[in-house]
Formats: sequence, structure tokens, C-alpha cells
Amino acid sequence: MFTLINALFALIMIGILLLIGRFLKQKVRLFQSLYLPESVIAGGVALLLGPAVLGAIASSLSGTDSLLAGGLFPKTMATVWSQSPGVFINVVFAALFLGEAIPSPRKIWRKAAPQVAFGQTLAWGQYVIGLLLVLLVLSPIFGVDPIAGALIEIAFEGGHGTAAGMTNTFRKLGFNDGGDLALGLATVGIVTGVIAGTWLASWGRRKGYIQASPDPSSELQQFRDKIQNTIQQTIQREPTEVRLTRARLMDGLLIDPLSLNLAFVGVAIAIGWVILAVLKFIESVTWGAGGFQVIQYVPLFPMALIGGLIVQVVTVRLGLGSLIIRPLQERISGVALDVVIVTALASISLRVLGNNLLPFLILAIAGIVWNIWAFVFLAPRILPRYWFERGIGDMGQSMGVTATGILLIQMVDPDNHTGAFESFAYKQLFFEPIVGGGLFTAAAPALIVQFGPSVVLLLTTGLLAFWLMFGLWNFKRMRKTVRQANL
Repeated sequence: MFTLINALFALIMIGILLLIGRFLKQKVRLFQSLYLPESVIAGGVALLLGPAVLGAIASSLSGTDSLLAGGLFPKTMATVWSQSPGVFINVVFAALFLGEAIPSPRKIWRKAAPQVAFGQTLAWGQYVIGLLLVLLVLSPIFGVDPIAGALIEIAFEGGHGTAAGMTNTFRKLGFNDGGDLALGLATVGIVTGVIAGTWLASWGRRKGYIQASPDPSSELQQFRDKIQNTIQQTIQREPTEVRLTRARLMDGLLIDPLSLNLAFVGVAIAIGWVILAVLKFIESVTWGAGGFQVIQYVPLFPMALIGGLIVQVVTVRLGLGSLIIRPLQERISGVALDVVIVTALASISLRVLGNNLLPFLILAIAGIVWNIWAFVFLAPRILPRYWFERGIGDMGQSMGVTATGILLIQMVDPDNHTGAFESFAYKQLFFEPIVGGGLFTAAAPALIVQFGPSVVLLLTTGLLAFWLMFGLWNFKRMRKTVRQANL
């Protein structure tokens, strides 16, 4: 059992590890060329210095009673870290839409429909590929749990945060190795996503597919300049009426704006918890009473996302929307995501990866091949304008995290001449609540257990076919509209 002071020191050590990660990224050119986040480097350092690597080496050389048998970190600290991903991921998702201007669904759909179709095609294809591998290879030959069929989407589309957040769900369903495999796949995804994206950007320039071709030598600096804007600079660019309204609402309130925005995150999580509790109760007295249970395995974080949407809509309706400061929400979410990534990577069991190395490699390679093939072959047939700039963002997200997608967009269109960034951002409203860490991502392992991988394969294949056909039809429709407008 750990105490609050143990939790404090565990968080302090995360900060130190992040500083080490920043130092290593500045000194090691490989890390810079891979655009690896400091949190991933920090998590890797923690893994190397923890019981899985340093502790295992010390135990093999000096016995299990040696001083470094558990690595450099106390057991209480490791305990805090092991529980942190499942807690802080709720903060990440609760803050996702807080402070965002949410246009009408019709307006968003008109701008983002092709992007939604391509993103959904990528996501459902990951399920189809994973489940086919489970049914044909992994379960018959290697005896892998059928839930592994969902790992590509959970890890690649969801990233480290979702993979870490699903760990408890895997354990409840009896797939104890699932969390470590998902985190390993997420790490492979984010690295190969950047490597593949960088190579594809170079290939796209040579082929002339990139409409807004930037100077390759300035790409990294341009990206850094965009993400290094301070909170105050961003707030100062807000409309004057927003700042005046916020000042009026804050008048007489003796509370720091950061604390107030943390409170909104807390309310969003609380609403998500209530929604999840109600759904669990409904399930327990209806279909769950007969043995069919899905909601009880759904983690809190997708409901926290819905809670954030509710808080955003309600505060705007009440005229309090200016109290939610989007840059602060991004910083809150960013800190929480750093904690999730560092602690999740630090807690990976390399023994699990070693015991499942071949299935792990099969899933990783299959996911990478699907994502790259879909970008090269399907994106030009689904995205009617600027397919390369718009498609590469979805490919990056489908192999790592949203930040990877944004990074690749910045590499090929740093000045946003194509509108790829807006389409990518709008797409998230139709994407995140469902896949990439949304409701289906959370429910997929339980659905596989309840109905079997074959049924879920049929479902996901149908959804893949729907989005693919819609994307192809919408492409032809939009092309026809453009031709008629030019006549």
C-alpha cells in the first residue's frame, strides 16, 4: 500500500524523467530525426532503469536479493506508476473538446465527410486485419487469446493512452498479456508512423503529389515554432469580446484560471462516471441479467469524453463558455498524457513481449502494411482534393496518436494552404467518440468475448465496406459537383 507522499515522489520522478527525455532528444540526433516525443523517451529510460531491464540484469548477476534487483525505483513508486495510466487517461479524454468551438453537425459534415470516410476505413480495416489474423493464424497456431484481434486498432489508432487505459479491461476479461502487447504495439506504431510518414512525404514530393511543397530543411523548425506558442500568446489572439466576457465573469472570483479549468475537467469526468454507472445499472437489470455483459468492461475514459462534450455545450448555452480556456485545457491534457505515456512504458513487461514475440511481430507488420497501403491506394480515391496532405494526417494518427497526424500534416503543408488541418480537426468529432479510443474501441474486447471473433469480424467487415463504399461514392459526387460548377 502506498501513501500520498509516495504518489508525490512518483510524480516528481516523472518530471525528472521528462527532463532527461528532453536532454536526450537534444543530444541524440536519431531521436530528433524520428520526432520522438520526450514522454516516449522518458518512458523508455524508466523501463531500462526499472525491474524489467536493470533489475533483471542485476538479479541474474547477483541474485534476487541484490540492491538493484528491483531497478532504481522503489516498489511503491512502481505501484503508483502501474495505476497511473488508467487514472490520467480520463483527464486526457475529458479535456479533448473542452473549450473547442463546436459548429453544427451539418457544417462539420460538409467539410469533413471525405476525411471521416477515410479515417473510419483505416480504423475498421485494422479490426478486420487483426481478427482475420486471429482466426486464421494466431489462435490456431500460437493459441493467442481472440481479444488480440482488437489490439491493432487499440494500439495503433488509440495510441499509448488508450492502450494503457484498456489494461484493466483486458485483465477483467482474462487476457492478462493484452496491456503489455498493446503498449508494445503502440510504441512500434508511433515510431514507424513517423518514419513511414517522413519517407512518404519525400516520395510525395518526388512524384508531385504534394500541392503545397515546403522547404524540407525548415520542416522541423516550422513545426516546433507552431507548437511552442505560449498560453498567454494564444489567449491574446482570442477575440476581444471573449476576453472581456471572461474578465467580467471572473470578477470577484478568487480562483486561479488553471484551477477553474481543472474543475471543468473534473465535472466532465464526474458526468462520464454517472453515465457509465447508469449504463451499468441498466445492463444489470436488463440484458446483463441473462449473462450478456458488455458495459461493465467499458472503461471510464470514453464516457469522460462525452462528459466533456456535455460540459462544453452546457457552458456555452449558459453564456459561461469563455471561462473554459482552450490553451489551458490543452496544457492540462498534455501533462496528463505525458504521465500516461511515461508510466505506461515504465510498466511494460518485456517478458510478456518475449513470450509472444512472433504474434506481436505479425500484428505489428500487418497493421503497418494496411495503413500504408490504404494511404497510397485508397486516399486518392476517397479524398477528392489534396489527397496527400489530407490523407497523411489520418495515416499518422492511425499509426500512433493524433499528434503524429498533425506532425505529418505540418511536414507537407506547414502554412495550411490546403485546409488539411481543419478537415483533420473536424473529423475528430465524428471519429473519437467511436474508434481511436471511443466507445467501440472500449467495447470491442468484451464484444469479442461475448459473441466470438467471427461475429465481430462480420460486423467490422460490414462497417469497413460501408465506409469504403460511402467514401468512393462521395468522391465521385464531389468531383461531379466541382466539374458542374466549373462549366
